[in-house]
Amino acid sequence: MTTIDDQTGTAVTRPAEPTTRTGAHAALTPARRRLALLAIALGGFGIGGSEFVSMGLLPGIADSLLPGLMATDPERGIAHAGVAISAYALGVVVGAPVLALLSVRWSRTSMIVAMAGALAVGTLLSGVMPTFELTVAARFLAGIPHGAYFGVASLLAASLMGPGNQGKGVAFALSGLTVANLAGVPVLTAVGQALGWRAVYLLLTLVFALTVVALLRTVPRETKVEGRRMVDELAALRRLQLWVIIGIAAIGFAGAFAVFSYIADITTRVTGAPAAAVPWVLVAAGLGMTIGNLVGGAGTDRSLEKTLLIGFPLYIASLVGLFLVAHTSLTALIVGFFLVNLTNSVLNPAMQTWLIRVARRSEVLGASLNHAAFNVANALGAALGSAVIAAGFGYQAPMVVSIVLSVLGFVMVSGTLVALRVRARSTLRTLRENELPVTGSIPAVTVDA
Repeated sequence: MTTIDDQTGTAVTRPAEPTTRTGAHAALTPARRRLALLAIALGGFGIGGSEFVSMGLLPGIADSLLPGLMATDPERGIAHAGVAISAYALGVVVGAPVLALLSVRWSRTSMIVAMAGALAVGTLLSGVMPTFELTVAARFLAGIPHGAYFGVASLLAASLMGPGNQGKGVAFALSGLTVANLAGVPVLTAVGQALGWRAVYLLLTLVFALTVVALLRTVPRETKVEGRRMVDELAALRRLQLWVIIGIAAIGFAGAFAVFSYIADITTRVTGAPAAAVPWVLVAAGLGMTIGNLVGGAGTDRSLEKTLLIGFPLYIASLVGLFLVAHTSLTALIVGFFLVNLTNSVLNPAMQTWLIRVARRSEVLGASLNHAAFNVANALGAALGSAVIAAGFGYQAPMVVSIVLSVLGFVMVSGTLVALRVRARSTLRTLRENELPVTGSIPAVTVDA
């Protein structure tokens, strides 16, 4: 099959695609399809709870595991406890590409069930480790299956929803995470404040166990793709555009995590609200995330480029607005976090879809790397937020960090899209200047005058 390589603009001959997967999805009843999608989303709900509830419970974790440091220097204690958040994020970064490469030997259904089981084990360990160091190690282990789960979930959901709905499929796979932020994280935060943070991780372990059962009973079994090799997946890593997109996600979205990692302390120390207000701020953030994810999925199916070019400036503006109003009132803080998470989540399906398209046949790797990139952003944002707090700049300083990083991300997006347009025009011009009267498998290229 002869095509135009999207990196070099030259005509190349590619091998035929390997054997396709089974067509079991086409025979699903609507009810079974909905249940399968809900089972996939349930795992996302557990992941969202596990990842983000740590941020709301960070003061409790610090008081429990770092009592001496919290007694003498609370700001340093909170900053040090943020290592647990970074450890989870680094687990995602390590696990996503490694498990995606191993997935070539598994079917997607076997892979997602195994990842849900691994999430259950890692979350259980997070809730029972006796020391801070062991808890950090457990959070790292819990993060390893995160990216691979969402990567396979995005592809399964897109397949279940049918052709032309890739963006909506990605959004549905992420919907469990957004609903977790809307309802799960605030409720779990309240539970953690009442019963202790360990009880939260034990509840989440139960969610992952239920996910395993639901996936086994509802998601149609697939056979693994024959003819795929690990080296085929690695081919995607040679594409410059893939690394650029990873860089955009890692830098452009780190700002959101620089702020969200310290949402509890911003609520109590910047706005001056009581700790009981933290779950309500989390509800607003989760509602924004849920709405933004749905808008982003629909927008991506219409135009990935416009979703990015419109969404990023709105995201930056919302971060600026949060910085300006966070200290004024609880109402302003709630509205600010709602808008930040709405605009941020509009961009998520677009970034995931962009990586899947660029990765081509290495679809699981591409989908998983998106979550690795976002968790580089998580680790970077939490670390930079911790650094400016520990340096004595206060709890508003992470908001300044977030604005700078989001602006850098938008510059990278704009530059990349402009470069791709220039290259596309150059490729078409070359084809027109070297047009030959050939027939066969090479399609005709029409160029507007």
